[in-house]
Parts: sequence; C-alpha cells; structure tokens
Amino acid sequence: MRSSGRNSSRTTRGAGNSRDEKQQRAGRPRPEERGYGKTAGGKSGAGGKGGKGAPPARKKRASPARSREYEAQIEERNRERHDKPALRLPKTFGDQEGERLQKVLARAGLGSRRACEELIDQARVEVNGKIVTSQGRRVDPEKDEIKVDGLTVAAQSYLFFALNKPAGVVSSMEDPEGRQCLGDYVQNRETRLFHVGRLDTETEGLILLTNHGELAHRLTHPKYGVTKTYLAAIQGPVPRDLGKRLKEGVELEDGYARADHFRVVQNTGKNYLVEVSLHEGRKHIVRRLLAEAGFPVDKLVRVRFGPIALGDQKSGWLRRMTNTEVGQLMREVGL
Repeated sequence: MRSSGRNSSRTTRGAGNSRDEKQQRAGRPRPEERGYGKTAGGKSGAGGKGGKGAPPARKKRASPARSREYEAQIEERNRERHDKPALRLPKTFGDQEGERLQKVLARAGLGSRRACEELIDQARVEVNGKIVTSQGRRVDPEKDEIKVDGLTVAAQSYLFFALNKPAGVVSSMEDPEGRQCLGDYVQNRETRLFHVGRLDTETEGLILLTNHGELAHRLTHPKYGVTKTYLAAIQGPVPRDLGKRLKEGVELEDGYARADHFRVVQNTGKNYLVEVSLHEGRKHIVRRLLAEAGFPVDKLVRVRFGPIALGDQKSGWLRRMTNTEVGQLMREVGL
C-alpha cells in the first residue's frame, strides 16, 4: 500500500512539474524572437532569459562633453600628422635629376643624339637663356626653356600642319643657297617645326609639318610601312600589264622597288594620269620606278600621306590638321 501511495505521489508531483514546465516554456520567447532589448511585453530578452530573476540592464555612463578648444587641438594634431612633407632621401649614385640635353633634343626630332651633341658643340643650344657648352647638362623638359638657334623646342605642346608644297620649293626648313623652302611658310611661328619626309623640288603636293619627334620618326621609318599615294602624268600608250610589272618589282641601281597599288585615273589621247601608291621612301623613288618601266614622269603630285588626304587644298596653303586626323596618324604608327 505504501508503495502504491508513494508511486501515486510521484506521479502527481511529476504531472505538476510537467505543467509548470509547459507554462514556463509558454512564457519564453522563441529563438528567432529573442533579442538584446526588451520584448513587446516589457521583459528583457538578454541571454534568452526573462522573468523576475533577470538582472537589470546596466546603464552606460555618458562621456563628458569635450570643449571646442580641445576638439580644435585634436583636429590640428591630425592635420599635422597627415600633412607632413615627403622625406627627401639622399640620392644614390647615378640617380640624377632631369634628362640629358641631347636626349631631349633627339626626342623632339632635331636629329640623332650624335647630331644633337654637335649642335651643343656649335653653341646653338640654350637653356633658360644661357648657351650650353658642355655635354653633361641635364634638363627638365617641362620646366626648362630649351631653344635651338633661337627657336623654342616644344616638349609637350605639339603642332600638326599639312602643306600643299608648290613646285620649285625645297623640302627643308632652311636653305643655305637662299632658295624658297618650307620654312618660308612657317617663319612667323615661335615653335620649331620640321617636315615629315621629303618631296623632290619639282614634286608638288602634301607634306606634313610637326614638332612631334616620335610621330615624325615613325611616319618615315620603313618598319611602319606608311603608304604614300601619288598622281603622275606620263605619256602613253600604257600597256595593261604595267600595274602588274610595278607590283612585282622593278630593279633599280639601289635595289628592287615595288608599287603597292597602280591604276589609270584619266586618259586623253597619249596623255595618261596614273595613281601609284607605295610605302618606300627612297629618293626620287616614284620617278625612277616609272622611268625604269619606260614611262618618264612629266608631273608628280603627292595626294595622300597615310590617312591624310590633300583634297582640294590650294597650292601653297598651310592648314592645321584636325584632332581626328592627328588621331588617325597616331593609330597608323601605334602611338
């Protein structure tokens, strides 16, 4: 009897305990509802424990307000820390300021470095108003004013012009014999310009003028193969296979010469106007090529240099090239 009573009391006590546990569980928030602030019922949810036994939340002490003078001192200290001047470390051997003068002149298109050294030896170069006499001079092209024969050598300000050269004009910026030359068309400009390639004295047409040395060098270097197009007046009759012969190559005294393109533009009786395109730049190359094929040239005009066309530009006129044309030239030679 005692055992049965004892078992019944245990059962009753266990049932009561299970009811209490269910009630406690019903009052607890679900895991996804637990937070660190107070719940909607006003009970604290910190640590997932609520009820009367939860410790009260500590109140944060308000930091004392800092004065404006103190804030200004902190700001000034931060500025001094971040605005310190760069340290000037001692230069190691060989680490010198600027570039050698002859290198800057060569890059500007005034010739090879050796030729630029000769300009210095001839006392034709001045830096910041003083003539340079030593080869070891170093300069900063962006700060120093460099002149050759009194004309400024532009390092960053590039100019690009297209000239329709008349017949009888020498393809040089100066002529010691006093003949008419390209410099006569640009003599009023302060910056030194130089021509890109050459045209025979009696050849007319498009010639480019610039102070961009690297561009001028690439436009005339055989490696880049920039095509030049000419119109030539010859006497016929012209055989049909002339273009094929010119493209295959004609042997000249200084080697074979080949045309990239040939076509007859106009024919009036025995007078023929033909178009010849080639990328070589040897002296009198078009005249010699056609003469060796049996057709001496009466008149020769260059109508295109790479992507730049002569168009309807009048003889003797100088014009500034557009930004689009300059971009096309740069693309042509990979700049």
